[in-house]
Amino acid sequence: MARALVTGSTAGLGLEFAWQLAGTGHDLVLVARSEDRLHAVAEQIRHVHRVDIEVLPADLSVRRELDRVARRLTDPVDRISLLVNNAGYGLRGQFLEVPIEDHERQMDTLIRAVLVLSHAAARAMVQRRCGAILNVSSLAGYTAAGPYAASKSWVTVFTESLATELRGTGVTATALLPGFVQTEFHERASMNVEGLPRVTWLKAPYVVEQALRDTAAGHVLSIPSVKYRAAGEVSRLAPRRLMRFLTGPAWETRLSRRRLRRSRRTASKRELHAPWEREGQ
Repeated sequence: MARALVTGSTAGLGLEFAWQLAGTGHDLVLVARSEDRLHAVAEQIRHVHRVDIEVLPADLSVRRELDRVARRLTDPVDRISLLVNNAGYGLRGQFLEVPIEDHERQMDTLIRAVLVLSHAAARAMVQRRCGAILNVSSLAGYTAAGPYAASKSWVTVFTESLATELRGTGVTATALLPGFVQTEFHERASMNVEGLPRVTWLKAPYVVEQALRDTAAGHVLSIPSVKYRAAGEVSRLAPRRLMRFLTGPAWETRLSRRRLRRSRRTASKRELHAPWEREGQ
């Protein structure tokens, strides 16, 4: 039976990957920082699906713990057929408001961990001429929305390069570029996205299902939904000056102003009269 290793597997897209892979009969290696949450998720999945689940607690921003996960990917006996590099998080505040140490830890998780784990997995898989690597990136990588967007741009370009290098080896590399997905990611990063239209949001099960289909088909880029594929092309081809204006660090401020204008328009349409203002009283 195939075995998949999923990082960041106790919340958001990582948790959905774990459930869907177990549902298709994959044994799992679940990686996350919290050992308690890992065991809880493993027990919940085992209760529904008859699969083998191994938990591997690790903070991927710590090099020795990252190396432990990399060694697991190279096990010649209990092999990993699919690596899902999903671990990641946002930071609260703009670039200059956040201590540089926090930025460094974030980059270690979003970039270095993807680099190290992809390298370990690809070398082991190429020897067997079988396997797949799925790196969770983001359409934010086409924007100018701070260090997080820059890291996702790196993940996309790195995955494209890796896929080219792996061509003909029996091993594939896919980058998943979702847009806004209904998970706790934005809440954890204290990002207020209430002003975004409902149509811009995708559901995690749909995103993961599409990503796994595209990975199985060997596609290099997986962009769920037609609307986001179109948005991705526009963002990729648009002048960088325009993208900096639309998606730079001030985008949350513009979103807040939009919410305020919408609230004012809504309020102006209501007929709100206090009892003492009503006619005939």
